[in-house]
Amino acid sequence: TRKYPDSGYGGRFWYWIWSDKPEPYGSCGNGSAMRISPVAWVAKDYDELKELVNTVTVITHNHEEGIKGALVTATCIFMALHGKSKEDIKEYAIKEYPEIATYDYENLRQSYGFYEICQMSVPQAIYCFLISKDFEDCARTTISIGGDCDTTAAISCAIAEAYYGTNKKQYDYVYSMLTEEMRKVVEEFNEKYSIK
Repeated sequence: TRKYPDSGYGGRFWYWIWSDKPEPYGSCGNGSAMRISPVAWVAKDYDELKELVNTVTVITHNHEEGIKGALVTATCIFMALHGKSKEDIKEYAIKEYPEIATYDYENLRQSYGFYEICQMSVPQAIYCFLISKDFEDCARTTISIGGDCDTTAAISCAIAEAYYGTNKKQYDYVYSMLTEEMRKVVEEFNEKYSIK
């Protein structure tokens, strides 16, 4: 991460990456959920999923809401990857974040603010996935609400990719934006975990 210092990191995360002795800083920021998606592709079962989420998350986001946001996001992705229906995912998500059941798209568009914490961002992102029709629709829906939409779209679209898949045009477009170093990481990850 130090190679990309101007990448829009949150203030506390920015200080963490530049610290000589980085320690968890009690964050409930939505970065924990935004960065968790690879864990769901790697985990073989739910126990391993929980263990990996905790390992990856607590190095920075050791607040209970930061861990919860990462776990709920990873679980939704894991469920999608393992053939669960959207109704199954919705039922699980509402159990964790009951407010999802009361959301209304137009109301969110008119009233949503800029929130960088899991307890606001994760429910909104999951809701956007739940009302979407496909991957692109999920991205457009999430961004149209506004707020911290680069992060909420990273969360919602991680679930959408697992559920709907993406097409080659979408994949190639995003891939073309990556540095050579990042492309190598993606290729090695996909090869190691047999992701097409």
